[in-house]
Amino acid sequence: MITNQKLDKSFGPIGVVAGTTLFFVGIILVYFSLSGLFLILLGAFVGFTSTSTLIDIENKRVKLSTNWFGIISTGKWIDITTGMKLGIKKSKKTWRAYSRSNRTIEMTDSDYRIILYNSDNIEIMPIKKVESLEIAKKEVEELGRELELNIN
Repeated sequence: MITNQKLDKSFGPIGVVAGTTLFFVGIILVYFSLSGLFLILLGAFVGFTSTSTLIDIENKRVKLSTNWFGIISTGKWIDITTGMKLGIKKSKKTWRAYSRSNRTIEMTDSDYRIILYNSDNIEIMPIKKVESLEIAKKEVEELGRELELNIN
């Protein structure tokens, strides 16, 4: 069974709003002119591109995937070997945008990530994103049991 764990939007929350707006304006504009196709492509790229992690529990492998336009998945499968570990890391990302009137809009996302480490405790990739430390502890134990990994 393969599970898909959504991580982040590539261009942040401001990019999602801008891209979705361009996408819908392009759909309306394509009725009047074919130049609306450019807006549809640009809006779909900025608004819908995201990252996620695919976890294949049966074959013991994971894949950090970039989903271009929200549908085209790219990435490389990594086989889980003995010695790999799971850990929890706090993540805090701040997205900043500037308006034409030189005002700043900042959005901060705080969450916890379940991270896959190699045998030398070097971070390989994030596996899952959760909201609280308690949920992260439960999830890392469950994933460790399913994938037969130690907890860091």
